[in-house]
Amino acid sequence: MWSAIQFLTILPCPARQAFNARAALPYFPMCGLAIGAVVVAVDILTSLVWPKPVVAMMDIVALAVISGALHLDGLADTADGLYGRREPEQVLAIMKDSRVGAMGVVAVVFCLALKWVGVANLATGDKIWLLIVPAYARASVLFATRHLPYGRPEGGTGLSFFDPPLQNRDFWGFGLIVMLSILTMWGFIKLNIGFALIAMGLIGWYRRKINCVTGDMLGALIEITETGLFLMAASHWSA
Repeated sequence: MWSAIQFLTILPCPARQAFNARAALPYFPMCGLAIGAVVVAVDILTSLVWPKPVVAMMDIVALAVISGALHLDGLADTADGLYGRREPEQVLAIMKDSRVGAMGVVAVVFCLALKWVGVANLATGDKIWLLIVPAYARASVLFATRHLPYGRPEGGTGLSFFDPPLQNRDFWGFGLIVMLSILTMWGFIKLNIGFALIAMGLIGWYRRKINCVTGDMLGALIEITETGLFLMAASHWSA
């Protein structure tokens, strides 16, 4: 759990805690719940001062800050790399470049704007979504690492998360947040259908584009899943 917090957030961890990427992976959903708890606290405190649109923006800022904007950076690089028709080698080279192109900027702006719209239009008593959506978003990484090979076998920041491969027992954290999603009442069906459509749909698109995944693409997966689920939560569709 400490390794998951150390990788996914800027929260302080024990100085003597050694980082273990593969052991951290099953705890990603639990780390997402911790992030969601911080966002709920920010939402409650800021709502004492500002109206709902401003509070929603503060929630989005909290999500970005607590992750050190790591996933937004991955989204930008992924948008630059996967835009257009390129060979996998070209895509991987573009994503490795630290510079951000026009498509990356557009993707980040659209993602933050849509996420703000979703959070701003949540019903007043729906703080459970602020808690659970970040957990689902980070759980998506488990499915991506299970179903796609790593795109930089020669080495990369994400390589250690793929060896050894995930087993069924490593999805216990996802099972816990699925059970927790029952607290959303009728939103339980909306949330889980939305997760399947967004996360698995994007993983399938990754497969068709370059048949692998990188750390940047995992970050993009988290951001897009989180944005899509907040929009789903704000929709009028119900089971």
